[in-house]
This record gives sequence, C-alpha cells and structure tokens, in this order.
Amino acid sequence: AMSESGREKKPYAKYAFLNPYNLSVLAGTVTAGALTGQWWLAAVGAGAEALWMLFAPDSKILQRAWFDKYWDEEKIKEKQEALNKKFRQLPPVEESRCRGLAQRRDQIFQLAQGNPAFTHELLGDELSKLDRLVEAFLDLSLTTSRYANYLSTVDPRQIAYDRSRYTHLLSLAEEDDRRRVAEQNIAVLDKRTTMVEEMTRDMQTAMAQLDLIENTFKLLADQIVTMRSSAELSNQLDGVIQGVEAVRISARETDSLMAGIEDEVSESENELRRVR
Repeated sequence: AMSESGREKKPYAKYAFLNPYNLSVLAGTVTAGALTGQWWLAAVGAGAEALWMLFAPDSKILQRAWFDKYWDEEKIKEKQEALNKKFRQLPPVEESRCRGLAQRRDQIFQLAQGNPAFTHELLGDELSKLDRLVEAFLDLSLTTSRYANYLSTVDPRQIAYDRSRYTHLLSLAEEDDRRRVAEQNIAVLDKRTTMVEEMTRDMQTAMAQLDLIENTFKLLADQIVTMRSSAELSNQLDGVIQGVEAVRISARETDSLMAGIEDEVSESENELRRVR
C-alpha cells in the first residue's frame, strides 16, 4: 500500500503483533490460563493485547525505537534477495565479477568511515550512490549476457541471404498477395538487420560501461582515504551514473524494437503460409 505522499506505508500493526516479545507474552498468558484452569489470566492477557494493538502501532516512540528497525531490516533483506535472484541468472564468470564489485563497494565503505572529511550524513548520501552502481552493474551484466545469447543465434549472413532471396521472388512474383508478402519480409529483414546492429552497439557500450564502473570503484578504493571533501566523491560517481542511465535508456529502446520486430516476423510467417 502507498501513502498519500506516494511513499510505501510501513506495516506498524504487523510489527506490533508479530514480534517475539508480544507473541511470547500472549502465548504465556493463554498457556498459564489453560494449565492452571484460571481462565481469567487468558482474559487479562487478551485485554492487554487489545490495548497494546490499539495504541502501540501509532506510538511515535515505538516506531522510532523499534518498529522502524524491523522495516529497515525487511527492506535490506528484500533488496538482497532481489540481488541474489539476479546473481543466479548470470553465467558463473559474470556472477563472480558482480560479487567482486559488491565486495569492492564494502571496502570503500570501510575506508570512507576513516576519512574525517566526510560527515555521517554526507557519507550516507554519497555512498548510497555506490549501491545504485552495484545494482546498475548487475542489470547491465544481465543485459549484455542476454544480448550475447541472442546474437549467438543470429547469423547476419543468413539475414542478407534471405533478403536477397525475397528480393528475387519480388521480381518474379505477379500475384498481389505474393508480392505484398515478399515486400513485408524484406521490410522485416531490414528491421532485423537494424536491430542486430543496434543490439551489438548497445552490448559493446554496456560492456565499456561495466569496465568504467569497475575501474571507478578501484580508483575510489585507492583515493577515498585522502579525499578532502564529499564533492570529490560525488563528481566521480555522478558522471558514471549518468552514463549508466544513458545505456539503460538505449537498451530499453532496443528491447522495445526487438519485441516489435518479433511480432512482425510472426505476422509475416502467418501471412506467407496463408498465400502459399
């Protein structure tokens, strides 16, 4: 659920009820009532639980001191599970490379904490960008792996041969349907050629961006202890983040083009079967 401000609403009622302390007290009163036959103990426990659930979820003190920690832990766990799921989708070599970058990030965290030029607040703001870059590195690795797998199944020479064949058929065909289908296939093959070229370019750009992220992390690990302000860190990270976003936008456009071409290929094949 989302709050009016657009931020995800924290489930304070769940945290108030489903925590070891509350559950143990509740179970203890019920068990004591059952064992002793003094059911008023269970009734008292139920009443106390009702009061707890009425007031505890809205307590600002409990939220700051207790429940928000549950929230942070859940978010960290969810984020790590999402990352691990992506890790497992990569080939072993790429997975190892991504995990190595995450370890380098941890090293930078530790080194930065010893630099007095960084205040705690600024350190958190800037180093959170390293987390974004680790996630971007993982996403770009998945993209390059996916593109490489697809390109390994495509033979540009076969596409050129098919185009030549349909061009020849177009010159011989007299029936409107056959000419139309030949023209459609030529158009699709031209788009496939464009897509392969764009995918190859995007893959090469993404691979270069991966190298840049990796080299930037190595440089930061060397420099961060002697940096004199967070601006030095910010300038290096912002430039890399902008490059990553540009690559992501290009990859999304290529994926959209790829999906459209696949639909056109399917339609052309159905049309060709119909007129044969």
